[in-house]
Amino acid sequence: MSEIGKFFDENGYYFAKGVYSNDEIKTMEHDFDRVVDQLLKSDENVNARWGGRMMDALDGGESVIIHTHNIQSFSGVWMKAFQQDNFLDVTEAIVGPDIMLHHSKLFCKPPEKGSPFPMHQDWQYFPSVKDSMMAAIIYVSEATDEMGCVRVYPGSHKELGRTGGMMGRGDNEEITEKYPIEKATVLEAEPGDVLFFSYFTLHGSMPNRSNKTRKSVLVQMLSGDDQIEDENRHTNVKLVLRGWNHLATRSSVASIG
Repeated sequence: MSEIGKFFDENGYYFAKGVYSNDEIKTMEHDFDRVVDQLLKSDENVNARWGGRMMDALDGGESVIIHTHNIQSFSGVWMKAFQQDNFLDVTEAIVGPDIMLHHSKLFCKPPEKGSPFPMHQDWQYFPSVKDSMMAAIIYVSEATDEMGCVRVYPGSHKELGRTGGMMGRGDNEEITEKYPIEKATVLEAEPGDVLFFSYFTLHGSMPNRSNKTRKSVLVQMLSGDDQIEDENRHTNVKLVLRGWNHLATRSSVASIG
């Protein structure tokens, strides 16, 4: 196992610095902003602020986060970004040589009122049979603590595993009280950095209280020999980023959701 893989296995995350060059990020930010502009001009509700008591405690009951799934469906630049060698090399060190894109998410936290995310796990949203699912946050802008950068509890992926009631609503009070967001490890980032983490790792973020916009894209990936559990209805593009999809069949690739 590589040093990256060992660190990830022990801590539940790996922070890769400078994965994308300044020129790459400049192009990616241009299309990020273009997607946000297109979203705001639509007649859809693009504010993905969560509800619940934990959210209200963090933002006073009102905040905004502009969101869409699958930015690669808007922009070829972003599809290329997910296939960039530096990005996939780190991913391969964690998940193995066969890398499947499950989905991506654009998150834009506006200045002064950008939404927080209470501490949560991701696994309940899209559980995979072998639990190889992981996320990578690509930082398009800087993300300081004041801007609501991600916070994690290192090692929580091993401590918690599949713990129920950890979708950010505060249902599992015993666990949420044990792991307050205020005591989590703060991971500030620069444009071009990428934060990789397990879908068992407890993570969250505070509101953006700065005068700057926080821009990031989250990429959800799993191993090519893994698959999402039956009956899960979350969007799943089933796209091979590197290697091979060992479980693909004629019917499975025709039913991409």
